[in-house]
Amino acid sequence: MFLRPGKNLKEYGSWALITGSTDGIGKSLAFELASKGLNLVLVGRNPLKLQLTSKEIQQKHDGVAIKTLVIDFASCRGEEIARIIEEEIKGVDVGILINNVGLAYPYARFFDEVDMELMENVLRVNIEGTTWVTKCVIQGMLEKRKGAIVNIGSGSSACVSSYPLYTVYAASKAYVAMLSKSISLEYKQHGIDVQCQVGNGVQAMNLHTIL
Repeated sequence: MFLRPGKNLKEYGSWALITGSTDGIGKSLAFELASKGLNLVLVGRNPLKLQLTSKEIQQKHDGVAIKTLVIDFASCRGEEIARIIEEEIKGVDVGILINNVGLAYPYARFFDEVDMELMENVLRVNIEGTTWVTKCVIQGMLEKRKGAIVNIGSGSSACVSSYPLYTVYAASKAYVAMLSKSISLEYKQHGIDVQCQVGNGVQAMNLHTIL
């Protein structure tokens, strides 16, 4: 059996930016990247959880620098997201972006039963959030001709032909998958690696809240 050696992730840059970083997949990836020696920009909507997550990581991985950004992707418009991200990462060598933030329904429901506020929040978080953060970060990757973008998708849009009762959520994750494929083709020649990681049945503390 032959296994490829692990990639030195610091070759992309010394910092990684992670959205939805205080629970579940995002938090686990934050610990993993810290173990590889990367500094972290943690993005979340809850200041206290960001502070606690940062403290936990630094207790285990001494020497890792951490920045925290408070962004509520459900309430922020694209221009505001861009302004916050651009201001905070100016001069920061972000080599890895993990778009993990996501929002799902609290329970299954027919399309016509999804209230307008929930529908708008799902679209803002899953589509606009991922798009705007990527647009902000990719410019720096282009300038240095290297970087890695990992978007967290869903089996609801990749493993089945349809996903009734979670229609808007599944459709928003299909957008993430297509965004990933298209950006990968556009920027591979510029040294930027793009993946869409598809999970299914992930257990999280609050599936229906923003991670």
